[in-house]
Amino acid sequence: SGKSISSLALLGLLPDTLKVQGQAIFQQQDLLQLDDLQLRQIRGQKIAMIFQEPMTALNPLHRVEKIIGEALLLQGYSKPDVQQRTLQLLQDVGIGQPEDKLKRYPHELSGGQRQRVMIAAALAQDPDVLIADEPTTALDVTLQAQVLNLLKQLIQQRNMAMILISHDLNLVRRYADHVVVMKQGEVVEQGEVDEIFLHPKST
Repeated sequence: SGKSISSLALLGLLPDTLKVQGQAIFQQQDLLQLDDLQLRQIRGQKIAMIFQEPMTALNPLHRVEKIIGEALLLQGYSKPDVQQRTLQLLQDVGIGQPEDKLKRYPHELSGGQRQRVMIAAALAQDPDVLIADEPTTALDVTLQAQVLNLLKQLIQQRNMAMILISHDLNLVRRYADHVVVMKQGEVVEQGEVDEIFLHPKST
């Protein structure tokens, strides 16, 4: 229905073959009108994204320490500061014995740990908005609840907004405040979660 494509458009991550129209206003700027240099100042620092499948989203050639800390090094943090920040982020996302995980590659982690590493990487630069694109698709039911509760807790602690992309209506009803319903690339209705679920206008 265009949910993921719409979120990728916000960050300028669509291929050049696709044409983007409309407006997306963020902090008095239209994201869809920014050039690549301007968008680089937004990606990760202001708006970060968690992708559907961590096994394909995480670089298999990099250890956890580099996956999470690379953006911080590029910003000029010292190596000791980056390691300390990385350990803190791993603790924040609920990974036990974080020192043990720093040197591991993605394939050496469980599915739930990979998802948490991806969340930690997204949080590294303290974004204002977190886009979670079907963040629990690859997880079993128990882990789904753990990851979603973690995300809810993190956005409250860090005073962030989250765009949660999902086709699972029960999940949306439980975790969303405001809902946008899309069908075949078009927004068909939007409103507060109770309004959408108790008095839907589309079928």
